[in-house]
Amino acid sequence: MELSSLLNRFSEPETLKMAKLGRELRAQGIDVIDLSLGEPDFDTPKHIKDAAIKAINDNWSHYTPVPGFLDLREAVCTKLKRDNNLDYKPEHIVVSTGAKQSLANSILALVDEGDEVIIPTPYWVTYSELVKIARGKVVEIRTTVENKFKTTAAELEAAITPKTKVFMFSSPCNPSGAVYSKEELAALVKVFEKHPGITILSDEIYEYINFMGKHESIAQFDSIKDQVVIINGLSKGFAMTGWRLGYIAANSAISKACEKLQGQFTSGTCSIAQKAAVAALTGDLRPSLEMTEEFTRRRTKTLELVNAIPGFKCFAPEGAFYVFPDVSYYYGKSNGTETIKNAADFSMYLLNTAHVSSVMGDAFGEPNCVRFSFANSMQNIERAWERISEALSKLS
Repeated sequence: MELSSLLNRFSEPETLKMAKLGRELRAQGIDVIDLSLGEPDFDTPKHIKDAAIKAINDNWSHYTPVPGFLDLREAVCTKLKRDNNLDYKPEHIVVSTGAKQSLANSILALVDEGDEVIIPTPYWVTYSELVKIARGKVVEIRTTVENKFKTTAAELEAAITPKTKVFMFSSPCNPSGAVYSKEELAALVKVFEKHPGITILSDEIYEYINFMGKHESIAQFDSIKDQVVIINGLSKGFAMTGWRLGYIAANSAISKACEKLQGQFTSGTCSIAQKAAVAALTGDLRPSLEMTEEFTRRRTKTLELVNAIPGFKCFAPEGAFYVFPDVSYYYGKSNGTETIKNAADFSMYLLNTAHVSSVMGDAFGEPNCVRFSFANSMQNIERAWERISEALSKLS
């Protein structure tokens, strides 16, 4: 059997790979603490589950429109106006089976072979791989911990060429936790105003998990709003990872293109998840805000524990639920049998020695860093970092 060459163009997500290795060790009876996956450890709020149960009892069990039920697309528009002061119509919204599909739809609709896609590092592991699937070229802008892992207008301008088709970023950012302020976005907008042919994919999935105050969307700037595709979903802010519900808000040309693509891949997403999403987007936000309050407490504790580790350089995340320290201090160090040469070695050492799973920074475009989640209980966070500290103390 000869498989498609497409499979050679991209890699398995390191986030899923590390979670898989952790599960394998767990199956052997080893107590592994998972700091690798980006999944809220909270249950979906009751009013959302009740809406799903009602949808089942009301027999919402048939095929759905490709872009989503009208009432859900209206609910997305209501949310965008309420939370972001953005005006969209239902025809601008396409609902998908998770925000990852929303990203895939958008990239496949926009990127042709040889087109350049600018992505500031660090970035979510799937960004670069989707560009490769579309036969585009990834152009990285390397950011630094000193600059809070954010790109500047000058760096953006320098990266643009006649082949630039898309700029893709997230705020709050997975994995760094960087959050762009309105002023920082305005500086980038001045560059995009000079390049109306560039489409901006703005991943806002961590919108509600923001430790700096109000979320700012780049779509708020009227001069470039038609260039923006907002990517969002319900996984993070509503603890609905398994429901698989994401959406885009974009100009009509892009939304119709994404609908056309989705019609051949998955068609409309799950009817029950859609009805639950209406309740999530239009209902009580207190469970989401309470979840963020707990993440705030965990962030404080995690930073206290991380900053006690010798050699770590760690940016205090402004959003999302990760820390992304520079661990290069440990490169070249050994416990006598193993030598840490890179971030992958570092993560595997912690998995096998401390029994704590993490994700190497290479997957995010930053080879000196490692991502640790604090989407876990306070008890597990404290236990994990105690183990990490002990394991690293054996390296010299």
